[in-house]
Amino acid sequence: MADESHALFQAARNAMAFSHSPYSKFPVGAAVRTPSGAIYAGCNVENASYPEGWCAETTAIGHMIMGGDWQIAEIAVVAEKMERATPCGGCRQRLAEFSTPETKVHLCDAEGVVETVLLADLLPHAFGLGPR
Repeated sequence: MADESHALFQAARNAMAFSHSPYSKFPVGAAVRTPSGAIYAGCNVENASYPEGWCAETTAIGHMIMGGDWQIAEIAVVAEKMERATPCGGCRQRLAEFSTPETKVHLCDAEGVVETVLLADLLPHAFGLGPR
C-alpha cells in the first residue's frame, strides 16, 4: 500500500510542476486513483480574473472524467509551500461527487505522504450523487 500511495504522491508532485500560479505563487498538485488503479493528475491554474481559475483537484477530476472513469478510490494532494495541504471546501465537495466517505485523502509534504484521512473526516455532511 505504501508503494501505491507513493506513486500517487509522485503523480501529484509531477503535476504540480505544471502549475500556473503567477498570482498566488502557491503551486499545487493532485492525483486521483480509481478502483481500477488508473491515476489521473492535475495542477492548479490561476487566472487574472479571480476566481476564474481552478484547483489541482478539479483538474485531476476533469482528467478522470475525460478518461472515462467516475469513481475516486484515493487522492494525494501536495503544495510546494505548505505541508499537509488539504483540499479547499469546494474541492472537498467536488471529491464527494465521485467518492465514498471511505475515500482516502493523502496529505503530502515535499517528500511524500505525511497523513492519510478519510473524505468523511474532511467533509462529514457532504451532499451529492457519490460514485456511479
